[in-house]
Amino acid sequence: MAPTGTYHHGDLRAACLSAARELLEEDGSAGLSLRAVARRAGVSATAPYRHYADRDALVSAVAAEGYRELAQHLAAAHPAPSTPDDLASVAVAYVRFALDHPALFRVMFAEPCDPTDEERVAATGVITAYVRGIVRDTFPGADEAGPLPTTVWALVHGLAFLHLDGKLDASSAEVVAARVRAAVHALFTASPALSSAPTARTAAPGGSPHG
Repeated sequence: MAPTGTYHHGDLRAACLSAARELLEEDGSAGLSLRAVARRAGVSATAPYRHYADRDALVSAVAAEGYRELAQHLAAAHPAPSTPDDLASVAVAYVRFALDHPALFRVMFAEPCDPTDEERVAATGVITAYVRGIVRDTFPGADEAGPLPTTVWALVHGLAFLHLDGKLDASSAEVVAARVRAAVHALFTASPALSSAPTARTAAPGGSPHG
């Protein structure tokens, strides 16, 4: 048996990621460091540096895992959403993922990381493509590369963090799902009314906006 504190894993990278995920579940991102990961994985303090140059690189790898899991979770909720109800189901799944994996979700979206990390970029690209596909199929005629995908993601992502931070009632899965579904459907209900509403310029006397 290898002495304690020395490298003895057949897959060091996987061991470090597993250790990092365990630490996240226990202590949140505050306890996530290369030294702590090495201790948890049972390897030398320098062993993780074989794969991760610094903490940001480790966080990027953990975040990439999270993005892949989120993509699978959303696809399981609906592989090809094309109606408001489909989109609502995907939105509920997104918020549910955040509530079920709060520490991981915060690492994915609220922790500094390496923006050039290829694995992370590839994983986020899958999410972006999925959101654009939703917009293409759910909003006929919309530009999937335009601002609407950002709007849809911002709505759902904001709901996730509002529930996660205790600003909205997350006491039961039913309460969360009902609120998220209502918010998504409100987007579709409001869109026609907003597009036909007079602008400040046209509504103001004399054709000039107030203010």
